[in-house]
Amino acid sequence: MKDQLIRATGLNGKVRAFAARTTGIVEELKRRHTTSPVATAALGRTITAGAMMGAMLKGEEKLTIQVKGGGPIGAVVVDANAKGEVRGYVDEPGVMLPPNAVGKLDVAGAVGTDGFLYVVKDLGLKEPYSGSIPIHSGELAEDFTYYFAKSEQTPSAVSLGVLFEKGEYTVKAAGGFIIQLLPGLTDEEIDEIEGRLGSLPPITTMLDDGLELDEILANVLGMVQIHETMDLQFKCKCSRERVEQTLISLGREELNSLIDEEGKAEVHCHFCNETYLFEGPELRKLSEQLGASK
Repeated sequence: MKDQLIRATGLNGKVRAFAARTTGIVEELKRRHTTSPVATAALGRTITAGAMMGAMLKGEEKLTIQVKGGGPIGAVVVDANAKGEVRGYVDEPGVMLPPNAVGKLDVAGAVGTDGFLYVVKDLGLKEPYSGSIPIHSGELAEDFTYYFAKSEQTPSAVSLGVLFEKGEYTVKAAGGFIIQLLPGLTDEEIDEIEGRLGSLPPITTMLDDGLELDEILANVLGMVQIHETMDLQFKCKCSRERVEQTLISLGREELNSLIDEEGKAEVHCHFCNETYLFEGPELRKLSEQLGASK
């Protein structure tokens, strides 16, 4: 199944919901960054949240999530936009930790709970919107739930997960959902939603069992109305051409200094883990172009 996201409403428009399957993206990130299982789980959960939060935007709007909990994994950074494009990385992809008290990957131990979750949205205005909350659990789903309640004043339930093949280090299922309660719900309706959420199996179990995204939301909300289905993909904005323009922006004097001191330029992209190498002759050509343009 391809990576997808759906946007839906339930209970006559009184609940907004998003559900995403990100299995392929998380496996690609694991391959690109050679992440350990616990780092893959932390990055995968954050990527899934980012994809769904990106779907809340419009047009060319985009956002960046930073999870800085003070744990050994360092920062988890994710970019997402309204087109279903996501990318991300962790500072320390090779972190290995023993299982937690219930025998599962210790994501909270890797992320840490001494720090903040930051969300910065570029909405095309003069200044970006920025929100943050102290990290409480480090398991991330609970932290995003808290973010929506405190920073965006929207009561929400967030579920995120990454499941690996037994005995293997292959991503078997990854995804999540966000349920947001809007004005007009009765206490009885809220109680029913909370009861259904409490009895749900893990999101990755439902995905692994073959449930479609709308079926997962229906397990929480009953009948849902699907408003949008969007393909999701890993996409990085870097390219050799962009790096070349960055080098040109340094100016001729700085380029010549780089040629004399290093003999080459090596630029690494944290998001996709690609390295762009420009040898001396290429740098000289760029420098000469700058000279000719004057």
